[in-house]
Amino acid sequence: MVSPSSNVANESLTNRFKQYTIAVQIRQADHSRSIPLHYVHHRSPRADAIPLLFVHGWPGSFLEVKNIIGNLTNPPNSSVPAFHVVAPSIPGFGFSPAPLWDGFGPDEAGQAFNALMVKLGYEKYVYQAGDFGGLIFPYIAARYPENLVSGLSNFWLVQPNATDLARYESNKSSVDESAYIKNILNFINNESGYRIVQQTSPLSLAYALTDSPLGFALWIYNLMRIAIDPTVSTWTKEEIITWSLMYTIQGPYGGLRLYEMMLREGAFAGFGIGLPPYVKQPVAVSQFPHDVWYQQPLDWAQRQGNVKRRFIHDHGGHFAAWDTPEALLEDIWIWFGDREASNTKVFHGRY
Repeated sequence: MVSPSSNVANESLTNRFKQYTIAVQIRQADHSRSIPLHYVHHRSPRADAIPLLFVHGWPGSFLEVKNIIGNLTNPPNSSVPAFHVVAPSIPGFGFSPAPLWDGFGPDEAGQAFNALMVKLGYEKYVYQAGDFGGLIFPYIAARYPENLVSGLSNFWLVQPNATDLARYESNKSSVDESAYIKNILNFINNESGYRIVQQTSPLSLAYALTDSPLGFALWIYNLMRIAIDPTVSTWTKEEIITWSLMYTIQGPYGGLRLYEMMLREGAFAGFGIGLPPYVKQPVAVSQFPHDVWYQQPLDWAQRQGNVKRRFIHDHGGHFAAWDTPEALLEDIWIWFGDREASNTKVFHGRY
């Protein structure tokens, strides 16, 4: 559903942030690469604030942090943790230039974002993300266990195995298991057409979408409209234009190509879900009903990492930070406020 609004991109939406650019170094094979990054950086006035890396997804951008950044840096009271928030644009998205060389995927993005946090003086930090940000999470966690302390993901995919599917077919699955398998199979079989095109032929698709900004806006809106909870939010024309602008500024290919790299580096596996690195750091997951992985059982989530806690909501969708910020904020405060379970005790007075 689209709410009426003006047909222009919202400058105030993009200009409300404190935004910066920087170049960081990563390693690819035997080469050192310089990666220019755009990022948002809001520091909390609280002396006990925790550095938090927020990473967006597709078809989103750094704009996704808008509805939570104020309460993260300036919480309503001292009983919940405060955060120094860093929200970079993935290279190829928004104002981070797309790499001019082949091979920039989730591992390389993780390297760049860790280098950014370290350059900003945050040797240790926590992580929050969904969509591509959630898929990058395992790569950065595996490569930098001394830096990334803990995370909360609202996009934590696990491919049901043969035994899971056999139990499902014979009606032996639990309620959560059945619901999760149904959701995942529906996504793979009925809603993955865009993903298969983008991960196999991103350049061919980009020719057409670059030629028509309106066509690109409608391409991503087709996903945006089913990814939010219509009972709590709707998209305005202004928001659709502004979100699509974050890609058309440098051309849609920069964002589309990351699907191909997700496939190459193991986050995807054909029509199904891939097998990214196991996350050893403590993790919490937040599930919302208008997302493809809703009702994933906690023990299944633990196949992919050290998942300590599952938050499950009765409203909200794929863009949790955008359309249900209050629910996601509560999860963030509860999880990172549990200093033992999330290991945030390491931050006491640190920054």
